[in-house]
Amino acid sequence: MSLTPVKKSWNHQIKEVTIGTGESAVTVGGETTLPFLHDEGDMPNPPRIALDVFDAVPDTWTEDLIEATGDEINDPVEWAQKGVEEWGVELISLNLTQHALEEDPASPEDCAKLAEEIAEATGLPMIVWGAGEEEPDRDVYPVVSQALSGQRCLLGSASEESYKTLTATCIADGHNIIGESPIDINICKQVNILVTDMGMSEDRIVVFPTNGALGYGLEYAYSILERTRLAALGGDRMMAMPIIIRAGTESQRSKEVKAKEDEFPEWGSRADRGIVWEATTATSYLQAGADIVTMNHPEAIRLIRQYIDTFMNTE
Repeated sequence: MSLTPVKKSWNHQIKEVTIGTGESAVTVGGETTLPFLHDEGDMPNPPRIALDVFDAVPDTWTEDLIEATGDEINDPVEWAQKGVEEWGVELISLNLTQHALEEDPASPEDCAKLAEEIAEATGLPMIVWGAGEEEPDRDVYPVVSQALSGQRCLLGSASEESYKTLTATCIADGHNIIGESPIDINICKQVNILVTDMGMSEDRIVVFPTNGALGYGLEYAYSILERTRLAALGGDRMMAMPIIIRAGTESQRSKEVKAKEDEFPEWGSRADRGIVWEATTATSYLQAGADIVTMNHPEAIRLIRQYIDTFMNTE
């Protein structure tokens, strides 16, 4: 008995957002279909991998990941350069945390200098995250944004409670913005409305619906991404923005990644677990509609690049 494939066509498109300028610029979005269903619509731009770089080594990271990253982890500029030269990443995702320390915090000027040095050393488009704390982030955003003015970076994140400073800053300096929502499709849409009401163009917004790792809320976050993409393709223009997901950072919070082998010998090698956990988290969200995944482990990055290349092959 023959089986006739069921195909679904859509009349609407995800907006394209360009990050960076010149030859190194990358464009995400533009789909007229669900992920990788090339026979149902167009997927003109492949999902992109961004390397997470931190201004200080995260205390949540395992020794295995630190070792895999190498000595460059102690110098954010060298770390980012290694991502370009050895791991072939297309975006740098700079995570600023030291300005939010209670004792001896980094100044906004220090943060801006670091961002400038990384941008100059790598030549890649930049994603810049704050520490997720309203007051210190509010002070650092304008200084970092101005230092990178004209480079069309992606800055984040703007939330329902705190979006005005970052939105105004991005508009003034010509950057894109990340709209963050707590795994809630209605709040995701509301943040986009608030940001656009201030004058931000819809083609400069990337949404971050927040996410968990494999085993830590992935199923629910997956369903939110899927609903977001279905709403967009169905015609809701306030949901038709590309999506960014943090695969590496969330995976490093997982018990299964951090647990030592003598604690759970049946789980096998912790070094292998970390790679597989991050890669599985990333592949799941790519299938749900993620356009950018930020990643940590070099081997997981290699696996995801291979995965994207395979699924973008329309042959």
